[in-house]
Amino acid sequence: MIKKKMIAMLLAGGQGSRLGVLTSKVAKPAVAFGGKYRIIDFPLSNCINSGVDTVGVLTQYQPLRLNTHIGIGIPWDLDRNIGGVSILPPYEKSRGSEWYTGTANAIYQNLEYMETFHPDYVLILSGDHIYKMDYEIMLDFHQANHADVTIAAMPVPMEDASRFGIVVTGENGQIEEFQEKPLKPKSNLASMGIYIFNWQVLKDSLLKLSTVPGCDFGKHIIPYCHEQGRRMFAYEYTGYWKDVGTLASYWEANMELIDIIPEFNLYEEYWKIYTNTDLIPPQYISDQSAIERSIIGDGSEIYGQIHNCVIGSGVYIGKGTVVRDSIIMKDVTIGDGCVIDKAIVAESAELGDNVTLGIGAEVPNRMKPDIYTFGLVTIGENSVIPAGVQVGKNTAISGVTRKEDYPDGILVSGETLIKAGERI
Repeated sequence: MIKKKMIAMLLAGGQGSRLGVLTSKVAKPAVAFGGKYRIIDFPLSNCINSGVDTVGVLTQYQPLRLNTHIGIGIPWDLDRNIGGVSILPPYEKSRGSEWYTGTANAIYQNLEYMETFHPDYVLILSGDHIYKMDYEIMLDFHQANHADVTIAAMPVPMEDASRFGIVVTGENGQIEEFQEKPLKPKSNLASMGIYIFNWQVLKDSLLKLSTVPGCDFGKHIIPYCHEQGRRMFAYEYTGYWKDVGTLASYWEANMELIDIIPEFNLYEEYWKIYTNTDLIPPQYISDQSAIERSIIGDGSEIYGQIHNCVIGSGVYIGKGTVVRDSIIMKDVTIGDGCVIDKAIVAESAELGDNVTLGIGAEVPNRMKPDIYTFGLVTIGENSVIPAGVQVGKNTAISGVTRKEDYPDGILVSGETLIKAGERI
């Protein structure tokens, strides 16, 4: 009989709609981060660094890139005969097929997978946060308190607390009340969406609430466990943690990596971040180039100026081009004489010569003002921008565009250019 002390269930099926065109073709956990990584690399690396060697990855939306990246788990030492990493998409059942309709519903549909390992504990994780955490220490806390459920939580500014699930605790960390995105929060201790359950408690709760539409941990499972009088504790986390669910937070988290003393350090020897790396040649920096405070990926050719940027692998930046305060993902080609200010350019995009991104005043985006914000220019993957055009702020472009798509050669601030067949 297979027996595991603790297994992890990693929720990685999110669409990530708040990232706009960046997630039009990939799930949010598969979006590039920090030049060479993808967002899912961080919880996967946390698992293996914490001694958790059995991880079920639940995928749904646009899973191909994510599945290809994870493979059989070799980069994270998760290619195990017993345990290791398993991709768990929704599947056809004898009574019909069913999409994952909520975080808890997704876990419920994989009860059989979890049963095979007879775990004592189940760790529930999200695949779209940037952080480092030793889950073994959290498990020690869970066991020491004889808890049924432990929720990782961290303090947030009181003015932001209404956006989170909030826990109200006693002196010993025992949860006295749980509020899901309350209008008037009683605490600023926010749930991080990281849970440790005793296996039987999780199983019983999922079975009991299996008919609830869109069954969710924050809205249904956690309140149910509290109502049932389960011993619930908050494990307070004080390290770096960021939900990169918006373009602004995604851009900020990348820019924080290039601080002189970064709050989130990718270079710590004792807690490595692993990834599936392409076999590509070293970077090439020409004698005409200038680079200031930036991350440059392998295989990139730099002939222009780079200031405060995160540049992925296989990127080409032409002569006379200046790139500032931007994220340029892998395999992007930028021609000669371009000026790129505060942009996010997704994988395999092509920018012609003399393109200017980030001009003009900052006005709200007309189509999706809550997504395309923060003065950013966002270019979707495989997009093509013709030579000589100018693009304003709070804009988004996706697809193969031509000169005639830009009236007078300009896409003014606040506009969106999405070609037929592309998503926004």
